[in-house]
Amino acid sequence: MSRSRSGGGTRAADMSAVSMLRPGAGNPATRPELTPQLESAVRHRIDAALQALRAAKAEFPSIAFANSFGAEDMVLTDLIHAHGLGIDMFSLDTGRLPPETYTLMADVEARYSTRLAVFFPDAAAVESYVREHGVNAFYGSVDLRKACCRVRKVEPLRRALAGRAAWITGLRAAQSATRTELAPREYDAAFGIEKFNPLADWSEAEVWAYIRIHNVPYNALHDQFYPSIGCAPCTRAIAVGEDIRAGRWWWEDASLKECGLHVKTS
Repeated sequence: MSRSRSGGGTRAADMSAVSMLRPGAGNPATRPELTPQLESAVRHRIDAALQALRAAKAEFPSIAFANSFGAEDMVLTDLIHAHGLGIDMFSLDTGRLPPETYTLMADVEARYSTRLAVFFPDAAAVESYVREHGVNAFYGSVDLRKACCRVRKVEPLRRALAGRAAWITGLRAAQSATRTELAPREYDAAFGIEKFNPLADWSEAEVWAYIRIHNVPYNALHDQFYPSIGCAPCTRAIAVGEDIRAGRWWWEDASLKECGLHVKTS
């Protein structure tokens, strides 16, 4: 279930290892049993999330939702469009996303009759990084990985948030050790604006129940044991018992698994 830091191995190899650990096709986590209790909990969560989103939009008319096309972000995408909340949405294309993510982006445009506002990294900055450090330098050290994230994610996000007073994310407190203190609303000192996390207290089962109930499109990799999906070379499937974020930058310590988009400065 390992992959070398030099970038050797393939996602197919990762999946082969997972298939030996988890028999059968598909990921049961993405198909929770829709019990009356779970459906009731989801209805409660929806009401609270809509209240938070409407209040955020009323307080900050320029607010925008950063859609990374994970399962949580698809819940927010559906809530925003289905309820006509009028909240702007944008996405970041790092240039190294999995094919399945691009497929989902097209599905979102078709399903919700929208054209995505996509922000790309500065080409000159990417070229400079690759020429100096190598195409897969992020496997070499935490500093090099974070430098790649700064070029491909953080800088485009700064442009996407320019002129806005607040932004919305699909973060959940249960996603990783770095997010356990996540609040539904917080001041993002890194970007100097307010940040809203309407799904902060949702469980994974509630997220997937919403997706199933409302037939929301989602990334096909989720069914292949990818609970958290980022850039293709930095994302792998997880095995039984592994943390939900174990497939992201798996060669690093769990306490370091952030890319710079969501960091605490105090």
